[in-house]
Amino acid sequence: MLKKLSLTVAGLAAAFTMIAESKAQAEDSLYIPMTTYRTGPFAANGTANANGMWDYFEMLNQRDGGIGGAKLVVEECETGYNAQKGVECYESTKGKGALVYNPNSTGITLQLIAKAPIDKIPVLSMGYGLSAAAIGETFPWTFNYPASYWSQTSSILNYIESQGGLKGKKIGFIYLDVGYGREPIPLLEELAPKLGFELALYPVGVKEMQAQSAQWLNVRKDRPDWMVMWGWGAMNPTAIKEAVKIRFPMDKFIGNWWSASHVDLIPVGESAKGYLGSNFTAPGTSYPMIQDIIKHVIDNPNASTQTEKENVGHVLYNRAVFNGVLVAEGIRAAQAHFGKPGINAEEMRWGLENVDLSDARLKEIGLEGFTAPIKGSCADHENGGSIFMHQWNGTDFDKVTDLIPPMTDIVRPMLETAAAKYIEDKPDWQKQTCN
Repeated sequence: MLKKLSLTVAGLAAAFTMIAESKAQAEDSLYIPMTTYRTGPFAANGTANANGMWDYFEMLNQRDGGIGGAKLVVEECETGYNAQKGVECYESTKGKGALVYNPNSTGITLQLIAKAPIDKIPVLSMGYGLSAAAIGETFPWTFNYPASYWSQTSSILNYIESQGGLKGKKIGFIYLDVGYGREPIPLLEELAPKLGFELALYPVGVKEMQAQSAQWLNVRKDRPDWMVMWGWGAMNPTAIKEAVKIRFPMDKFIGNWWSASHVDLIPVGESAKGYLGSNFTAPGTSYPMIQDIIKHVIDNPNASTQTEKENVGHVLYNRAVFNGVLVAEGIRAAQAHFGKPGINAEEMRWGLENVDLSDARLKEIGLEGFTAPIKGSCADHENGGSIFMHQWNGTDFDKVTDLIPPMTDIVRPMLETAAAKYIEDKPDWQKQTCN
């Protein structure tokens, strides 16, 4: 099940790794486990995600010798997007000096949130997971930079408001019927009467991902003004194809940031022209950071990678690179503060709370204009980040809006209420006090 970073790989299931010491928290190494899913029903998406993060860490090792003089030791553990397997991966790797977990699954994240404060290992669920984890006082060990699902949802609603208003409109919400897909529903149900729109829900079971005719028959009957999708894997292109069949206008169909990638749209092609998606990282290979990955990893015969060069710069790949950037910036902050190259997980938690990805820092690392700035803090573990909309032109995505802020004044109090509810039956829950 486990993979480690530096051996050349032949085939999807083969191990590739940079062979780790049994205790990777030594002064000259930094151990980062990666829970991935290169197999199972979401393998296409999971592979793109895994490749981007892997290649970024490999680039740091090849170009810089690691971070701050400490080598990165990265080990994959295959989950098949199964929460129980994700927990097994966690249990089998946490004792090796794990600095942080990137679950790459809301289901796995929900399982690890309760374990993090006990084992004192932070969880970084970048833009996914439990929205309430944005409240740093309540969830000291969980982070969902740059924006929670609730903040993203409110930004999508802000976009719809800018396109003719929400009042009197019917918003259809089609979602994968698992924890991930259901996560935004409480916010939507709360905001519908406040903002004057009608909400119509269309759940899609995992076994129905490629058989959605019933849901789209209901969409045709209900005639929503807008459709919003919280999908993953094969659900996404299937939903878009079904929308095309009923002639639902593509420029009124918005996917969240896991429902609007090249993996989703390439199978649909020209017929999906106009489809919209929210995003927080830009696609493309023009950024110096991405060029460094191509130079030091993709085109380097001595580097370890499973990435096809034509997939570099795609939406999921670039987003996963940025996930790696957040990890690296947390490490750098902790190294500087604690004055040593080899940090532990508790120090890593401090580093994540003190990440400062300003515009100047993004330019310095070769990602100018790639994303909105992120500044961590004790109280705010999501950063309330803004998103932008990109639109499918038939063969690729074009950025079509400036950054769209969330409804922080509405969402933050709801997140605080949700955080309090989460721990109300957990009297021993470990909180923190923020100044």
